[in-house]
Amino acid sequence: MLSRIADALVPVFGRLSVTADPGATFVPGTLIVANHTSLADPAVVLAALHRLGAEPLIMAAAGLWRIPLLGRTLSREGHIPVHRGDRRAVEALENAAKALERGRLVLIYAEGGLPRRRDAAEAAPTAFRSGLARLVERTGAPVVPVGQAGARRLVSGSAAKQLAGLATAPLRRPSMHVHVGAPVELTGDRLTRTAVARTAVTAAWRTAASQLGEPAALAA
Repeated sequence: MLSRIADALVPVFGRLSVTADPGATFVPGTLIVANHTSLADPAVVLAALHRLGAEPLIMAAAGLWRIPLLGRTLSREGHIPVHRGDRRAVEALENAAKALERGRLVLIYAEGGLPRRRDAAEAAPTAFRSGLARLVERTGAPVVPVGQAGARRLVSGSAAKQLAGLATAPLRRPSMHVHVGAPVELTGDRLTRTAVARTAVTAAWRTAASQLGEPAALAA
């Protein structure tokens, strides 16, 4: 339901386009890894994936479960809360592994948090944490990289600016783009797996950001 809601609502706030590499597929038990730039990008990515026939479980900050209506929806659909900096953080990886083993798709934000920048511009993904590599080590799940750009045009900056951005988005109609890469094989040690995944997501992000004419991607 969350994917369907996102696919219905995102076009109200902006113009979403989606592309995919040849061979970009989501077999059961796929781990989808995307770059994280804004509070809005999970909805953008879910809407894009829904158009491609994929409805993943999301590994998301546990604080979202404290929002009454959203929290109930996340719990009911089996999405996975991540308690950062808490001993319960390992539970998220355990629950994600079980979901993958059941054949579910799982969406992970390997950067582990949002950038501290206040502007609405795009930048390449920051360093990945080890959770992605650990999940692949345990489950052998195929990994599909996803790059999104434009979500910061919806909401970015201070809390006041984010609210203003969301309120004015239906009039501004900002462009957003999501690009899905072909599956990548992660081999080697944990650091190597993490580096390969980040490279693949960066390539997908560069494709998405280039579609929007973002200077950071065009310069690269």
